[in-house]
Amino acid sequence: MRAVLITLVCLVIGMATAKSDKKVFCYFGSWSVYRPGNGNFNITRDIDPSLCTHLVYTFVGLKNNEISILDPWADLSSDAGGHKNGYALFNALREKNPQLKTLIAIGGWNEGSRRYSYMAKNEEFREHFAANAADFVRKHGFNGMDFDWEYPAQRGGAPEDVQNYIELLKVLRIYFDEHNLMLTAAVAPTEVSASKSYRIPEIIKYLDYVNIMTYDFHVGIENKTDVHAPLYQGSEESQYYEGWNAEASIKYWLSQGCPKEKILMGVPLYGRSFTLCDPNVNHIGAPACGPGNAGSYSREPGMLGYNEICEMFKQQSWNEQYDEERHAPYAHNDFQWITYDNVRSIKKKTELIKKLNLGGAMVWSIETDDFSGICGEKYPLLNTLINGIRNRH
Repeated sequence: MRAVLITLVCLVIGMATAKSDKKVFCYFGSWSVYRPGNGNFNITRDIDPSLCTHLVYTFVGLKNNEISILDPWADLSSDAGGHKNGYALFNALREKNPQLKTLIAIGGWNEGSRRYSYMAKNEEFREHFAANAADFVRKHGFNGMDFDWEYPAQRGGAPEDVQNYIELLKVLRIYFDEHNLMLTAAVAPTEVSASKSYRIPEIIKYLDYVNIMTYDFHVGIENKTDVHAPLYQGSEESQYYEGWNAEASIKYWLSQGCPKEKILMGVPLYGRSFTLCDPNVNHIGAPACGPGNAGSYSREPGMLGYNEICEMFKQQSWNEQYDEERHAPYAHNDFQWITYDNVRSIKKKTELIKKLNLGGAMVWSIETDDFSGICGEKYPLLNTLINGIRNRH
């Protein structure tokens, strides 16, 4: 009888492990601590450390080939008080969930490529940066670093970035392995961009995971509306946009030798918005005359958090549509047009993640979900993603 009980316990543990082995990387935009009203985000109050397997604090920058703290007021403590002490509070979440891993991300869109290209071209500079990065991660109590250079050999970079990026990851891996630290990277999704920046079979040797940014395929500065995070190709899309969707991007990375277990598919918890030229012409591909209006929390034209979107839907009458080919919702109200993800579209994305047996998913970013439950349950999109890839109901 005892042997039977032990066997049953082992089976239950094994089933639980099998259902929970998918990783969920959750990026956190640290500037959200300054947002007003319902958009204000507090690390201790609003992050549930049991949801994500990995939390990524964004961002630090690069200056003189060393890590530069971009917002000391938000990130650090102060003897005089007043500072928000973000790093310490973020890493303290592991006390509530010892299985949780925390990472610091360097780079991001606003950093561009120039400084990273300069650092990576010189062996001495690379060595200095790698040592500095490992020290920084340990000093502030993180488990690793997410390298978010957007993008090698582009945006002010140089052709030699492609090889230098490999050399940089190689030396970072050496320093990080000395202290058992994680090293991940956020990477371009499409073949047209990724092929310019990476030799995928080489870079993947040195990375624990790649966070493939399968979103922002279209943004509000374009002259026509389009879906920013389509799961599949639309039949009416031009040949120019072939491959500009999550499925094609993931399959490209797989075709280039990236192990499926290292791939985390990006899922956005925000939308992109456009201003229609004519409110009566409001289909996908309708003429747009600029980005949509800024949200009251994110305050960025052309971008809206899901928390802003769901509140707008409660307060105003929006015409909500769902594109069955791309598996993407969109909505319009007067001159405003929004492309976003909802519970339905994220469920479809979890199906692809499981079908391709990927390592899991990553989200950008937790503070743009409905984290307070203003429109219903807390974190509706994140919970849908987690439940989907871990076969929970």
